[in-house]
Amino acid sequence: MATFVGTTPGGTTPAGMTSAGTTPESEKDAEFQEHEKILSPDFLSVAQITEMLAEDVDGVQQKLEKFLNFKNLQTCLKEASLLDYYVSGFLWAKGMDFSVIQYSKFMTLLDMLLHNLRTLHMSLEDSIKWLGEVMAEIGPSHKNEKWNIFDVKQASAIVDYLKISLFQHYKLYEFLFFSAREEIVIGTEQLIEVVNPADHPFPDPLEEGISFDIYSTFIEPPPPLDMEIKGLNQEQGPGESQPEADTSETDLLVGFTIEEIKSVLDQVTDDILISIQTEINEKLQIQEEAFNARIEKLKKA
Repeated sequence: MATFVGTTPGGTTPAGMTSAGTTPESEKDAEFQEHEKILSPDFLSVAQITEMLAEDVDGVQQKLEKFLNFKNLQTCLKEASLLDYYVSGFLWAKGMDFSVIQYSKFMTLLDMLLHNLRTLHMSLEDSIKWLGEVMAEIGPSHKNEKWNIFDVKQASAIVDYLKISLFQHYKLYEFLFFSAREEIVIGTEQLIEVVNPADHPFPDPLEEGISFDIYSTFIEPPPPLDMEIKGLNQEQGPGESQPEADTSETDLLVGFTIEEIKSVLDQVTDDILISIQTEINEKLQIQEEAFNARIEKLKKA
């Protein structure tokens, strides 16, 4: 504002005074104070930034978790997302070799952008306009070079970073702050089934999952010979067993060749195995239907 000499109610205005009665020095002080208000107060103190600069990635995350007082990172999606936002920003700034003042202003810029979204409900367009105004004050385009915190290259890099970190995912951050999330509790009933007894005709439960054919052929012991003979006697009927009582001391296998005995035993064994296999298949089918019904219930839940 140009200075001039004029009349005032008390006389003349001294040279070096403006029409409002202020000196250029007071105007500069007011402008400096106004500039100092930009991105204030600082999001992180100089001491906190200095501590974090001495840490690795995990250390930076732990320090920010402490500074931001986040206590539910394992269960709170909002806290985890915000911590990732600030940690990523600080590590990016660390790669840019910023000074401590530049770290402070950049982290405050990140926080103010989220503050505008969370409290002022700024749209994406308004946030971009606000960023342009702030960068005009602290960037290379400011008329007072002493107040330029970032040079042209750094300012361009900051805008590019915000474009891919915040602005590209702006809808997700809006959802994070303004959309209520339901706590879904998923539960299911657990039924404990007892293994069938290991008595015949059920084979012992095997972890290897051996099929019944292999088990019955190579593992299961053959039935005793006296059981097969009793089975033959039952098939012959009570009328045919009467003569055997009279000749109990005679050999029961007299009159049979070895081939005939083997043939009869094979036939009896096959009949027993077929009946056992049929019964097992029926039980397996029943269990399979029960499991399918449970799976359908879980899908509906």
